[in-house]
Amino acid sequence: MFQWLKHMIGRRLQSSGSETGAADVKPERPTLKHIIEEFEKCADLCHRSYPEIEVDLVYFPHLAGADDFDREVVQPLSNVSKDEVKALLARSEYIESTDKKAVVKAILEGWCAVFHGRSTYVVNVYNPETRAVEQSETETIIVGPHDAFVESLSVNLSLIRRRLKSSQLKIERLSVGEVAKTDVCICYIDGIANQDYVEDMIERIKNIEVDAIHDGNMLIQHIDDSPNSLFPLFMTSERVDAAVSKLVAGRIIGVMDHSPSVISAPSAFFDFFSSPDDYYQRWPLATAVRLLRLVSFVITILMTSLYVSITTYHYEMIPEALLTTLTESRSRVPFPPVYEALLMETTVELLREAGARLPTKIGQTIGIVGGIVIGQASVQAGFTSNVLIISVALSAIASFVIPSYVMSASIRLVRFGLILLAGLWGNFGLILGLTLFVIHLSGLKSLKGAYLRPIAPFRFTDWKDVFVRGPFYLFKQRPSIARSPNPTRNRMRK
Repeated sequence: MFQWLKHMIGRRLQSSGSETGAADVKPERPTLKHIIEEFEKCADLCHRSYPEIEVDLVYFPHLAGADDFDREVVQPLSNVSKDEVKALLARSEYIESTDKKAVVKAILEGWCAVFHGRSTYVVNVYNPETRAVEQSETETIIVGPHDAFVESLSVNLSLIRRRLKSSQLKIERLSVGEVAKTDVCICYIDGIANQDYVEDMIERIKNIEVDAIHDGNMLIQHIDDSPNSLFPLFMTSERVDAAVSKLVAGRIIGVMDHSPSVISAPSAFFDFFSSPDDYYQRWPLATAVRLLRLVSFVITILMTSLYVSITTYHYEMIPEALLTTLTESRSRVPFPPVYEALLMETTVELLREAGARLPTKIGQTIGIVGGIVIGQASVQAGFTSNVLIISVALSAIASFVIPSYVMSASIRLVRFGLILLAGLWGNFGLILGLTLFVIHLSGLKSLKGAYLRPIAPFRFTDWKDVFVRGPFYLFKQRPSIARSPNPTRNRMRK
């Protein structure tokens, strides 16, 4: 980040004379008075003066590193005489500026502006306090690396570079937000990533015209193909190993300053059911776990709606041994099954949201005690049946198995729609809802890539890393959704 900013400032300052000469317009020359006026009423701005050598400093202390500022600026200026200042400022770390806008931008980026006579210089002292690299709290794994991204763009890029030591890793820097001007870096591997995808993603980000974007999840909503869809079209992750694996697979990564998660595209629906630790375990175990997630997906969207459909219209589908128990359980319930199911599902969502918003220890207590107490009390009061409590509990537990929180939330919302359709038309309504669900997924695109791949379009060779996690020697090709110009990724033999 520092080298890029230094390079851009240097290019701008070197070319400003020729560019403005061609246009007969000279940039406004920076002076101490102009800069102070520009940052009027900025209480956090620091103006430091050295009258004995006629030098003034302007910088933001909370953006500058104390050690860097002392080493690069304070100590050198404290040990020179008035006649030696020009020789000091001729060093490479001091960049002379003749453009007021460039100096203002440098100060906002954490640099220090040095004013001496009619000359103005900027020096890089940017090193703000950042959160230490820790493990992700939202994407926990059993085995594998535990380091996760933080809110510092430079730290996040360094974490990626540590794992991907290749000159083919390209990083293009953009800026979003007319007011905030937040940096966004597009990362891809040259020769592996599809260049059309790269250019498309860069163009979408350049076309954003908003005041500020604070997080990668906000950025996604401005650039995805179907902003009104329930389902996430870009994957987000706080894990470094997951981001690097996407790059190697031919995907594109977006890293945003102040955001602890990165975005990746193109993404398919079934990508949200894989976890990084699938690749750190033996493939039969990882395959079993992945299949379990897919079964959990079916349970999440169908369990409660099937209960409503069967108990409302299709009692003949209930086994005879269970029919008596179900009838006795529902004999005291005054509501139709659809109202009963919506009531309990809403209660579960309230408990889930309360547990997420409260402090960790209190949230766990609310989730466990609240679920037990409310469930037992509802059955005793006759508001619901025992069978529905079991159905709702299984649906809730199954939704937690899905690794992606965003996808899990989308599926839970779809479940409410299926419950309503099952309550209106029984199994026909349930099949109608599932049909609309599949049709909607088939029409979605992620960076112009088919969202339901490898089912639509059908690509059987991709199944070995979608519905199962096959052995590594079978991973000969990169995912077809990446449309990589270099599809071969593994030449290993069994």
